[in-house]
Amino acid sequence: MIKDFILPDIGEGVVECEIIEWLIAEGDTIAEDQPVCEVMTDKALVQIPAPFAGVVKKLCYAQGEIAQVHAPLFSVELTEGETAEVAAETSSSVAAASNNVAATTNAAHFEDFLLPDIGEGIVECELVEWLVKEGDSIAEDQPVCDVMTDKALVQIPAVNAGVVSKLYWQKGDIAKVHAPLFQIQIEGTNEQHSAAQTQQAPANNVRTDATNVVADSKRSGKAVASPAVRRMARSHDIDLALVEGTGKHGRVYKEDIARYLESGVTAAASVSAQPQTSAKSLPVAIASSNDKVQPIKGVQAAMARQMSESAATIPHFTYCEEIDMTALVQLRERLKTKYSNDERKLTLMPFIVKALSLALNEYPLLNSQVNASCTELTLKARHNIGMAVDSKVGLLVPNIKDVQQKSVLALASDITRLTSAARAGRLAPDDMKDGTITISNIGVIGGTVATPIINKPEVAIVALGKIQRLPRFDADGNVVARDIMQISWSGDHRVIDGGTMARFCNLWKQYLESPEEMIVAL
Repeated sequence: MIKDFILPDIGEGVVECEIIEWLIAEGDTIAEDQPVCEVMTDKALVQIPAPFAGVVKKLCYAQGEIAQVHAPLFSVELTEGETAEVAAETSSSVAAASNNVAATTNAAHFEDFLLPDIGEGIVECELVEWLVKEGDSIAEDQPVCDVMTDKALVQIPAVNAGVVSKLYWQKGDIAKVHAPLFQIQIEGTNEQHSAAQTQQAPANNVRTDATNVVADSKRSGKAVASPAVRRMARSHDIDLALVEGTGKHGRVYKEDIARYLESGVTAAASVSAQPQTSAKSLPVAIASSNDKVQPIKGVQAAMARQMSESAATIPHFTYCEEIDMTALVQLRERLKTKYSNDERKLTLMPFIVKALSLALNEYPLLNSQVNASCTELTLKARHNIGMAVDSKVGLLVPNIKDVQQKSVLALASDITRLTSAARAGRLAPDDMKDGTITISNIGVIGGTVATPIINKPEVAIVALGKIQRLPRFDADGNVVARDIMQISWSGDHRVIDGGTMARFCNLWKQYLESPEEMIVAL
């Protein structure tokens, strides 16, 4: 069976892309999930994987041409196993379309709401909270649930008004983009909707023959899964029919098997409490009954991946200094009552951020990004300064855009908005993009010195310690009380040396210790 691979959605609002490079050639045998080409959108370079195994029969575009989303990208002659899989899905799709057509005579119809694209490159998200329940009447654009991607918390609105008939996911489940999220009963005739549903079935699915139909009938009642997933199931001696599939038409994915295995370990642990007659039947590595295993997902998983990659690929070095914040603390105390309100809190952070931007004007190397092979350095014109915020969903790093163009009061408004949104887990995706340098304010929680990990692809990050009232000597040798803040820089030693970091930090320190110097530099 020859099947066209349709170029899928590769980013919100992206309708076409340029073929940068084919990683396969006509006649090649490819495996499931093997990268087949690299395409360039107006946002990023994306690598496209093969969804099934087979032999490449035709490449629909040449290198440099513009490919259309939802149009054929290449065609492949499926392996025997994949042919059966596609036939099964074809039968299910045709049956579903027939059911939709049959429903046109009813006064009300049921419609699945598919989870839309919620960010570039995002294919799944965690269901954090349902805002509706089965049986609820909902209005168009009414928020129905909160989902957590690896970047932000997103609220999903309803497209149509109606009655919620089914929720396909439970709180804490991982929902798939383009898969049904919930089902809604919509009042009124359904003739146009049914026709549209029938037309939405991919043309490729209609392309089947008597042999494939026979193959489908032989598989009747069996789980839908790719050969790779079936191999994984066999390796663990799992009957796929027992695994709940989260894909379209109940298709079983590898993560479904992993979830099933995890539930199996739990069951084994409960059995192990009973007397065993055979050493062979004893479960392996059973922990204390008080231990609790929980998955790492959402923001925590994203942070784990980001920090691991940064620590493994960037040679960090740390530079520490103390800054006398006494004059700035006094200045802020004089101004905060007049310039603070519900939308704007005049804290020390706007001054710290502005001073950092002024220092970056003189040392643009600290506001740069290096490519993966460390052969190119990009000096960023915009000062998009990130702030690490300890939110209820984990560590989030929104950034204040274009600090170099803004006043201290404008920065105060931005910081207030971003901090409130981050702590509520409701940052917009744009708030998390395009950062150029990061501040981690550990002092608001406690602690004086840290060794922060760089937020790749940035080249520097600073941790602010808490401000302490400490004794220091003045110019005359007298002991005086001063407001001291310890700061800790981490730099990418591939592009920043210690001397550059020290000189940059000295200038930043000068602006903070003598606010009048900052005013002159504005």
